[in-house]
Amino acid sequence: MSSTTGADVLTQGTGYGVVLGIGFVFAIIMMGLSTLQNRYTTYKISTSEEFNTASRSVKPGLIASGIVSAWTWAATLLQSSTVTYEYGLCAGYYYAAGATIQIFVMAILAVRVKQIAPYCHTFLEIVHARYGNTAHFMFATFGLVVNLIVSSMLLLGGSAVVNAFTGMNIYAANFLIPLGVCIYVILGGLRATFLCDYSHTLILMILIFYFFFWTYTRADLIGGFEGMYNLLQQASIERPVAGNQDGSYLTLKSNYGLTFMIIQITGGFGTVMLDQARYLGYWQRAIASEAKTAVRAYLMGGIAWFAVPLTFSSIMGLASVALANSPSFPYPGGLTAAEINAGLAAPAGVVTLLGSGGAAAMLILLFMAVTSAASSEMIATSSILTFDLYQIHFKPDASPESLIRVSHIMVAVWALVMSSVASLWIGIGVSLNWLFLFSGTLFTGAVGPVIFSVVWRQQTKEAAISGALGGVVVGIIAWLTVAKTYYGELTIATTGLMYPNLAGNLGACCSGAIISAVVTLIKPDNEFDWSATKRINPRAREMDRKQATLPDSASGSGSGSDSPVENEKEKQEGATADVASAIDDITIDIPAEEYAELQKSLKVATWASLTLTFIVLFLIPIPMFLSHYVFSLNFFRGWIIICVMWLFVAAGITSVLPLWESRAAIKDIFLGMVRDMFGGAARKSAIATSNTDA
Repeated sequence: MSSTTGADVLTQGTGYGVVLGIGFVFAIIMMGLSTLQNRYTTYKISTSEEFNTASRSVKPGLIASGIVSAWTWAATLLQSSTVTYEYGLCAGYYYAAGATIQIFVMAILAVRVKQIAPYCHTFLEIVHARYGNTAHFMFATFGLVVNLIVSSMLLLGGSAVVNAFTGMNIYAANFLIPLGVCIYVILGGLRATFLCDYSHTLILMILIFYFFFWTYTRADLIGGFEGMYNLLQQASIERPVAGNQDGSYLTLKSNYGLTFMIIQITGGFGTVMLDQARYLGYWQRAIASEAKTAVRAYLMGGIAWFAVPLTFSSIMGLASVALANSPSFPYPGGLTAAEINAGLAAPAGVVTLLGSGGAAAMLILLFMAVTSAASSEMIATSSILTFDLYQIHFKPDASPESLIRVSHIMVAVWALVMSSVASLWIGIGVSLNWLFLFSGTLFTGAVGPVIFSVVWRQQTKEAAISGALGGVVVGIIAWLTVAKTYYGELTIATTGLMYPNLAGNLGACCSGAIISAVVTLIKPDNEFDWSATKRINPRAREMDRKQATLPDSASGSGSGSDSPVENEKEKQEGATADVASAIDDITIDIPAEEYAELQKSLKVATWASLTLTFIVLFLIPIPMFLSHYVFSLNFFRGWIIICVMWLFVAAGITSVLPLWESRAAIKDIFLGMVRDMFGGAARKSAIATSNTDA
């Protein structure tokens, strides 16, 4: 698939303008933010700790905003609407539910990481400390495979929509979309991705609200809640959904929808747990968050993100279903299988309702989603390539300056790699939908061993390796066997269908955990005590200690410092000199007060995550599935209203809370700028007067 036609409502110039213009605008904004950060705060992006972990100081609101932004990639908007077009209203809920529980689980693992390895950069450093080079290299490969697939999926969806709306060359879009992202990530590091995540999420919320209120209150083609309900009822008669109660688009009783949720759960665990490198750097966000706020950040992030695919698919996914037979629909007679697999349900709905203006808004929305997730992919992959390959296997004594230089190079390299692989998928005919359903088969076998590496002291190296590799083998065998048995042949079409991918994803995920657990129970490691993981990154530990002993004046705003970068280098040099003593320090354990607080947070995270998971996976959908209930008009109206109310809550968490949390820093930066502007003028006047007197 080199192009997708049917909705060319914008010019190619608009496509190139959005792809290049917005990316470079964010790069310029990042330059300004980085300059302000270096000048008026104690966090300097010239240090590897700040570039890759944001100095572990990011507040929960900004973490939550980053999670929403990082998990809202192209497939969140396109795929949730696509499955809604195929299976009805239930699919948007099943998409959201199937991909939210992983964020809740990360709330638990985030606290656990703080307990066992408070100064690590990547989860792979924990694997290396426990199991050595062989296991580390294998799991690093898994992490990079996940990131490669996800990064290319981002571009597959984004380039398909740009091509469909503007006719822009799809291969050019693949290479140009990451360009501006690469520049602003290099300029600002991980904190840059958090700040740009915030702006992306803000724009995302504004545009989804715009789509909602236009569709359900102003669009004549829809006719409000009642009009949408009647159109969906008519669609159920004309194009009944196989496996749904009465063929209806207005029920949670959907066999294929429920199957999709199971695939989403297993695949989502792979992309989150193995994603140092979002998919989105969820481990990166756990490492970057303050220890006491990690739980709140992930729980809020999960709650907020749930509203995005749920609400968006209830708008544009349902609009595409309702208007598929409208003369205004850009694809006469409805979407073909190829157009569905390309993820064009939501774009078709937008064009039908809003024309070229809606297409421009959708293009910006998709570009925000793609670039935000791509920035997370780049910085997280940079962490793996820098700390887990370059530093561990090639240059263990690398200086902070060389690490930051390598990080920059790896960001640029990854931008080129992800573009090339996305173009390869297009060239061989692999669609976004095919890759989305299949991807979990390839890597979810490693999920169980990775989680056990963080929570189970007795897991052995042999168990971790055999579980991960065994899971992949079982998953691929199950995937191919079901495709051949059910459909009689192995093709891209048959291997991309629901049941083969259900078998592959479940087989890989379950067998990986089972194999690892069995091997561990046969011969457990009873000697490991986490001391090796607590010794990870002694340089950062020593820098923290030195920072804690500085007076407030020394760690205040940068306005009193003529050379903040040199000051930071002095700290690093001092810390390096003390690394050996830090390794042998008997106080390597977390202070008792902080550990008690982490234990309390762990209990809260566990109970909260289990409760929320039970609600979204069982309490809400299962009774409605088993009852075979088809929505009435009033129930449908209430469902949509609850969706948009949930989106308002999400907007408060991701858009308002970060500003409130950062009010002191914003004030300091503003006052520092004022001092520089007016204080500088006063100093120049004094110097001029002195020279005149002389």
